[in-house]
Amino acid sequence: MNTIRISALCLALAGTVPAAAGEGSKDIVTTAVEAGEFKTLATALAKAGLVDALKGPGPLTVFAPTDAAFAKLPAGTVETLLRPENKAKLVAVLTYHVVAGDLRAAQVTGRSGAATLNGQRLRFSAEAGKVHVGGATVAKADLVCSNGVIHVIDAVLLPEGRDVTAVAEAAGSFKTLLAAVGAAGLLETLRGEGPFTIFAPTDAAFAKLPAGTVEDLLKPENRERLARILQYHVVPGRVYSEDALAAGKATTLANLPLRIEVRDGVARVGAAAITGVDIDASNGVIHVIDTVLLPVAQQ
Repeated sequence: MNTIRISALCLALAGTVPAAAGEGSKDIVTTAVEAGEFKTLATALAKAGLVDALKGPGPLTVFAPTDAAFAKLPAGTVETLLRPENKAKLVAVLTYHVVAGDLRAAQVTGRSGAATLNGQRLRFSAEAGKVHVGGATVAKADLVCSNGVIHVIDAVLLPEGRDVTAVAEAAGSFKTLLAAVGAAGLLETLRGEGPFTIFAPTDAAFAKLPAGTVEDLLKPENRERLARILQYHVVPGRVYSEDALAAGKATTLANLPLRIEVRDGVARVGAAAITGVDIDASNGVIHVIDTVLLPVAQQ
């Protein structure tokens, strides 16, 4: 599971800018505009139609990139994002910087990350006395507003833009899984809006099946059986590892339950060990497993 050095994070955040007297009387957008270093962010929020949302009651936590942070992006990136035809992508990027609730610096202690309004998760870490949020460093913290708090960051955070199938393909270790998804006619489903949580068996996991099993399942006459097996690996919604373990179970697209627990010090789902967690995609999250899960009726 993802971990952070809690004591280092606490010490690093303790040195950030505290709320001064009189702060908190203005909303997030007004505070950002008056600060003078968030002009690009303010323009982007207006183009995305998010100004009213960030002026609302909240509370919200905004990890706010400065103008200098936006300037670090490749030439033309900001201009492209601000085009009307790219509004959905711009909204996805901006909401990836916002967490529901008032998350002060001290409250980050003990957390490995937080889910954003984009749906994807931001990861927190600390190193050499600095706090990192995704690929950015927190430059100032706890700028308190009437409807939340701003933390200033030095880089623009970019969410994963690929769907779960594209992320799996890029990983290179899920070739059999993707071949099976295609043979079962589920490719378009998993490229859809979702979100989905996939417990993804690696090629090595499929290789553990009895000889000839995969080849048999890929035959057209076994398409329905294959689809059911694959659906047993997919849970509706975006469920991150800590939430999955806390729940202890989940209902799959096959309408069958999966047990999720730590046994003998190893996180497991059904009969499989979870070897990788929280791999984000635009429409879900992937957890890597070392064994193909078989519905009870198939065992």
